[in-house]
Amino acid sequence: METAGHELVDNSLCSIARTLEVVGDKWTLLVLREAALGEEVTRFADFRSRLGIATDVLAGRLGALVEAGIMEKRPYQESGSRTRFGYHLTTAGEQLRLILGALQQWGDDNRPPDVGPTVARRSADQDRPVRVAFVDDTDAVVRLADVRFTPTAAYPSGA
Repeated sequence: METAGHELVDNSLCSIARTLEVVGDKWTLLVLREAALGEEVTRFADFRSRLGIATDVLAGRLGALVEAGIMEKRPYQESGSRTRFGYHLTTAGEQLRLILGALQQWGDDNRPPDVGPTVARRSADQDRPVRVAFVDDTDAVVRLADVRFTPTAAYPSGA
């Protein structure tokens, strides 16, 4: 692939593009937000009432998240009712909390509502404020200004 003398990036090789194929729309990210809040929003009806999302859109997003291994369906049954399924984050889904936290942090810093943040990021053990950051292989926090994205051999040369 080339355009005006530059080779195009093969998006199937790009981790960002592949991630966006699964979680790259507003409703999917908002479903994940609700699932990650820790309030145990797992039932279809709870997602629907919290988000105000159309039933068919929600069904599509939950189905895609299950198919991608980000959420899993678990049966539950209330007394006198038929068996239904709840939607729970998998390990891969839990890892997306980092992306949600980064999006929230950016929004708090760059597009804050007049009333202030609606959700705080805090450590579970000491209830201290936390922020999303880059961390190197020695667990040291790296300033954003000191982080660079370096193309690998898989990235087109642009020649």
